[in-house]
Amino acid sequence: MQYDFDRVIDRHNTYSVKWDTSFGDRDILPLWVADMDFQVPQPVTEALIATAKHGIFGYSDGKKVYEDAVIHWMRTRHNWEIEREWINYSPGVVPALIWAIRAFTQPGDKVVLQSPVYPPFFRAIESNGCQVVNNQLVYAEGQYRMDLTDLEVKFAYGAKVMLLCSPHNPVGRVWRREELEDLAALCSKYEVTVIADEIHADLVYKRYKHTTFSLVAPELAARTVVCTAPSKTFNLAGLQTSNIIISDAYLRETYRKVAGQNSSFHPNTFGIAALVAAYEHGAEWLDQLLDYLQDNLICLQTFVNKKMPQIQVVNPEGTYLVWLDLRQLGLEPQQLKRFMLGHAKVACNDGYTFGPGGEGFERMNIACPRATLLEALARLATAVEQL
Repeated sequence: MQYDFDRVIDRHNTYSVKWDTSFGDRDILPLWVADMDFQVPQPVTEALIATAKHGIFGYSDGKKVYEDAVIHWMRTRHNWEIEREWINYSPGVVPALIWAIRAFTQPGDKVVLQSPVYPPFFRAIESNGCQVVNNQLVYAEGQYRMDLTDLEVKFAYGAKVMLLCSPHNPVGRVWRREELEDLAALCSKYEVTVIADEIHADLVYKRYKHTTFSLVAPELAARTVVCTAPSKTFNLAGLQTSNIIISDAYLRETYRKVAGQNSSFHPNTFGIAALVAAYEHGAEWLDQLLDYLQDNLICLQTFVNKKMPQIQVVNPEGTYLVWLDLRQLGLEPQQLKRFMLGHAKVACNDGYTFGPGGEGFERMNIACPRATLLEALARLATAVEQL
């Protein structure tokens, strides 16, 4: 079927973090938190309706059908053959990051991340009493790359674990296999465990290809946790269902012990129904979504180049999040925040919240109808002109 992504749907008063958190001003247009303003695939809606009509919502299991769907999706979408016992349920990737760090470190241990990066990475490390070790990404000629020389120094000084964001949020890089191979060689050399957040793996634009970190080198499987979910892909974040895939038995049991201590056992009834329907019947919707997002990206780039040449668009290779470089506006982080909310009346994610290297940037969510995106860009252009 053909999906209508141009349809504008009012999300106010639906318990939406994105739309019902108004920053004190209902007129602010929200293009911030990473969920989409699109309805889910029709098979997912039908599965949820059928579940609701049953009318009984007791403790759920659904282990086999849930695992079958995850295995099917990884095989058909990512050419990754996984085993049933590798799959671990989590209510979200962030809880899994916290539990994995707790499982594989002791308080005081060093954990590497690569800023600017998804802010909960910092909290996941610090909440476990570990030290944040930043291997900041290098930004040059409009693109980000890993600083492997600096990373080796950080590993040599005793880092135990690395948090890898792949595809990267917020800069939108889809790491090339060669880049991951270089990273894998360092991880093997220094025996670093990698927790790979691959929640955006399905959201990759044409010309680019996501490579699952576990597949880069055979020896990595014994030191890799891969965090996946249908939440970003199919707009299901509110159903809190994620898949944490760990092939190594020792790593898996160590993780499960900590997850069990936090009462993470079975996905909820609606989460199972939605995941199964999405992974079994959602590929057509996803393909159409990616085409629409690609057109939204072209629209944004064209508008910014024509109307706001002071702003640079960091071209994303994946995710529906666009990293905008507003440093030429000459505003300090708090000034930029006030400018976006008070003058442009557009809510993006402030770059400084993503750690060192994020100052002067904004993260814009383009997973919205084109009319919404154009309205946000027009507001921003007017505000920039009035500076």
